[in-house]
Amino acid sequence: MPASVVSSVFVLIWASGFVAARFVAPHAEAFTFVAIRVVGVSVVLTAIAFALGARWPSHRTGWRDALVAGVLMQGIYVIGVFWSVERGLPSGIAALVGSLQPLLTAAMARPFLGEIVSLRRWLGIATGFAGALLVLAPKVGAADASGIPVVPLVACLGAMAAMTVGTLWQKSHSGQADLLSNAAIQFVGASLLAVPAALLFGTGRFDASLPLWGGLAWSILVNSVAGILLLLALIKRGEVAGVASLLFLVPPVSAAMAYALFGEGLVPVQMAGMAVAAVGVAIASRR
Repeated sequence: MPASVVSSVFVLIWASGFVAARFVAPHAEAFTFVAIRVVGVSVVLTAIAFALGARWPSHRTGWRDALVAGVLMQGIYVIGVFWSVERGLPSGIAALVGSLQPLLTAAMARPFLGEIVSLRRWLGIATGFAGALLVLAPKVGAADASGIPVVPLVACLGAMAAMTVGTLWQKSHSGQADLLSNAAIQFVGASLLAVPAALLFGTGRFDASLPLWGGLAWSILVNSVAGILLLLALIKRGEVAGVASLLFLVPPVSAAMAYALFGEGLVPVQMAGMAVAAVGVAIASRR
């Protein structure tokens, strides 16, 4: 299959994750759903890793580094997104906030990793955040149905920050790790956070309806497992830069899905801001 097709499918799968959060919200409480999801993904990925003979860490530090990254990237981030969408944050806005993570990572690369940030990348960062402000500012706190609730927005921003810290941690600690086994361990780490969080803060609401089981299966097998396997295939083909440049399509694709399924819409200035943010991410992601 051509790499461009694989990349496009990967973007569609990634975008669907934000829509899945909106889809399951009426049927399950966020903490409970995420706990079941990450446990399921950890079981499936671990089985695949053993079946394919993946290399597991030989030292405790390797396990520690992957577990910490999992808590941040697959635990706090996913819980934050699902909780925010459950509390009324439009899934397209959640996708936009998530798309800003590469910009924040680039901005923090120098102080945390010692990487030099080029002028072009700074231009992309500034453009991306300007676009995000155009999307968010008109509707933050608005009382109408299209408004953006402040507390869920802040929670989603916090989740994005956790993803950024996890990305920086992984870049600095997991350079030689086997990608498949590392992904499996990350979801084990997420489970170690999500299960206690669900027991402490969740309500246990899980109506076991057919839509919920379908959403859970999609989140585990397609959005997580298939998405990760596609990413690994692209990395093996040397297409990482192409994936990075395509990720700016995630917010508009997610917004289009949310409009078709749930009637979520954006006013013109927000659509323009999403386009500006996409340009910023594209500029900052170029190599």
